[in-house]
Amino acid sequence: MSDFWVDGACVLRSVVPAEVVAAASAAVDALDGSPELADLSALAGAEGPRFVAGVDHWRTGPAFADLATASVIGPLVAGVLRTDRLWLYEDSVLIKEAGSSVETRWHTDDGYFHVEGDQLATVWIPLDPASRSAGSLRFLRGSHRESVRFRPTLFVTDDPIGGTAGVQPPQPDPDDPDVFGFDLAVGDLTVHHARTLHAAGPNLTDAPRRALSIRYCGDDAVVRVKPGAPSKPGFADVEPGTPVAEAAQHLGLLEATLA
Repeated sequence: MSDFWVDGACVLRSVVPAEVVAAASAAVDALDGSPELADLSALAGAEGPRFVAGVDHWRTGPAFADLATASVIGPLVAGVLRTDRLWLYEDSVLIKEAGSSVETRWHTDDGYFHVEGDQLATVWIPLDPASRSAGSLRFLRGSHRESVRFRPTLFVTDDPIGGTAGVQPPQPDPDDPDVFGFDLAVGDLTVHHARTLHAAGPNLTDAPRRALSIRYCGDDAVVRVKPGAPSKPGFADVEPGTPVAEAAQHLGLLEATLA
């Protein structure tokens, strides 16, 4: 877990029980054909097998809320973040179909979060075996310690979201020794800092790559609305710098059970 603070990301092996994986898989599969999932392949101008994704499923789906706040996932992330309390900020479903050529471009999550702090993290949970050739995440070591802030992009292109602040994310050389990632089995997960630069390649395998991504805030998180980033309910009404712990009820954020 100390790798998280040194490198900006870490892997936890064989920590997600089979019943949690099964519940997550069922919740994700139930979204098939739902308008909650957008085809990012079209945004990337790619044809063939798709990359579809959605966000904030926990707000409409109790199964997603339970996975994020009442399963083993919350305590695992709290342990990595060294936080006594943990709030669910956002979740995403990310499905790269077998043979999808769509890449997730380099970005940080920080620019999309209407919060700031050091105890901010994203957990990425594969629901299928996710080797690097299938498009598991790769990270730029130590990038979470940089003072620069990057503009949020459209994920599958390098185009920034209009009206946002920061500099354009770099595109590290894949052979850079500081670029690292993991081949993941079902039951594994990765945790990365909100300021860690990360990306994911295409799915070059003959099997789908389904993943559930969940973003959390810890003890030191405060509200800080980021201009131009996708809005979240209630954040614009809260004084900047207000601790998430104080504003969580107004924001409708759920606290994870850690005991």
